[in-house]
Amino acid sequence: MRRGGKRESGLGGLVRGIAAVVAACCFGFAWAAEEPPKAQPVGDPAIEARALKLGHELRCLVCQNQSIAESNAELAHDLMNQVREQLAAGKSEEEVRAYLVARYGDFVLYQPPLKASTVALWAGPFVLALAGVLALWRVLRRRSREEMPALSAEEAARAQALLRGEGKEERS
Repeated sequence: MRRGGKRESGLGGLVRGIAAVVAACCFGFAWAAEEPPKAQPVGDPAIEARALKLGHELRCLVCQNQSIAESNAELAHDLMNQVREQLAAGKSEEEVRAYLVARYGDFVLYQPPLKASTVALWAGPFVLALAGVLALWRVLRRRSREEMPALSAEEAARAQALLRGEGKEERS
């Protein structure tokens, strides 16, 4: 082969060929990888409704912004399958919730219970909002107490002239 007037060595072409084969294999394996298993609904519509209701109350530990019923993460599908299996086995929603909290902590709940370890989660937004209101109040109070410096006679005359529309010629 010729490139730019020079003959290409056989080794460069071989390296490029091997790189192309390796890249094709990598993309091929990634494309052929099987899709993770989806959550499988149970046959009983009543259990499925209970599972979906409970699934909307539990946070996806991967996404953290979706419930396990909404998430496409593999862990969320596994958790939804566990919820369905336990409900089908006759456990109540509270028992399933307690099982998941024991395994993953209060973080799995969208509304964690109020206790010593979660006080900051419940009180934090209110404390921050109160601190913001107090800071704004202090700034406004301090600003209202400040006296505006008096204008000199020259500055007052210039301001009056500007208000009457005079002095525009000076700028142009």
